[in-house]
Amino acid sequence: MASSPDAARTSSPLWKVVGASLIGTTIEWYDYFLYGTAAALVFGKVFFPNSDPLTGTLLSFLTYAIGFAARPLGALVFGHFGDRIGRKRLLVLSLLLMGGATTLIGCLPTYNQVGVAAPIMLTGLRLVQGFALGGEWGGAVLLVSEHGDAKRRGFWASWPQGGAPAGNLLAAGVLSLLTGIQSDATFIAWGWRVPFLLSALLVMVGMWIRLSVDESPLFKQALAAAEARQTAEQPPLVAVLRNHWREVLTAMGARMAENISYYVMTTFVLAYAVGHVHLPKQTALNAVLIASAIQFALIPVFGALSDRVGRKPVYLVGAAGVGIWAFVFFGLVDTKSFGSLLLAVTIGLVFHSAMYAPQAAFFSELFATRMRYSGASIGAQFASVAAGAPAPLIATALLKDYGSSTPISVYVAIAAVITILAVLCAKETRGRDLAEVAPSTADAEPVAATA
Repeated sequence: MASSPDAARTSSPLWKVVGASLIGTTIEWYDYFLYGTAAALVFGKVFFPNSDPLTGTLLSFLTYAIGFAARPLGALVFGHFGDRIGRKRLLVLSLLLMGGATTLIGCLPTYNQVGVAAPIMLTGLRLVQGFALGGEWGGAVLLVSEHGDAKRRGFWASWPQGGAPAGNLLAAGVLSLLTGIQSDATFIAWGWRVPFLLSALLVMVGMWIRLSVDESPLFKQALAAAEARQTAEQPPLVAVLRNHWREVLTAMGARMAENISYYVMTTFVLAYAVGHVHLPKQTALNAVLIASAIQFALIPVFGALSDRVGRKPVYLVGAAGVGIWAFVFFGLVDTKSFGSLLLAVTIGLVFHSAMYAPQAAFFSELFATRMRYSGASIGAQFASVAAGAPAPLIATALLKDYGSSTPISVYVAIAAVITILAVLCAKETRGRDLAEVAPSTADAEPVAATA
């Protein structure tokens, strides 16, 4: 399969595109993870004070999970317009929506002030967050994938993936700082609001950076070609489901272990360590903080490795790893040792990185350009409803019903099996020229990458 050099399509310097995507995704994930961290540590007391502590946490995680319900809608809307008018405009909109919702959460009255209206407003803003993030991920990774070349696409496209641990690092870091300098009473009274209000400043920085990069040159070429044909195109959603339904199922299956393990090992673990093992909040936050910093450094390493050996081998190692590690994870946390807790979260995120790093390039290489935003977003975000959305909720319910972490480990292991089967059924995509992935050739064997 002949192809023109991808580098020739570049308009903005690749480093600038990568930096803009990374900073933007970091800010959006900061907003999103901040909610999850606050749900584990604060929201049960602030918005559900009449429930016992574990039930309050369960209700907090329910509002957390509801946000995932809006992510498929965000994927559909942003994917449609992203494939029609471009990636850049939709990324700017997603950042504004996410930052606005997060800032407003910091202004919400509590249950003791306005009653049931408080959790209702909290849930509404969480839905806006989910809608925005549903459209963010696909656009960010595609903007980098479509600027870069096939030989190092795994490495470059993995950088926006680094926005997840960087955002988690930032969220956990701010909360850790506040819990360290404030009393529990002060933190519950008003200290938890500070990180949410900080989002307004971060969004302004992100907007300035995102507006400075050019639209994907590959998308502009595809758009020009479509306009030259002067024939009506199918809506991207219809085209994806008609021509790339296998790839959508592959992406959904690949997300199961990656998504479930991440939210169990970074969000639920906070509630487990503090509420079940009775470790201090700051100890649990510090463990996630350090592990997230390590993961941030590892993601481009695994992305580069996927350029050398392929997307599938790296992904499969990560899926198998989290399935096995889940049975070690909680035993280490139960020791009540900070070192063991840190080891548990860090190794879990190492295996997670092996899946998450090549995911951006892998999903981008599955779909044709004029339906790539829709395809990648639908596959990723629809899976999140069944995976990441209920993960902390299911883990909390299992702990409440059985009083043991073993059912939670089994839950993660089952997700790992699903992901392994999905990835094994997929074809290797390393080395594909994104310009030549089309409905008629999407099932063809990919071009072998040059060494």
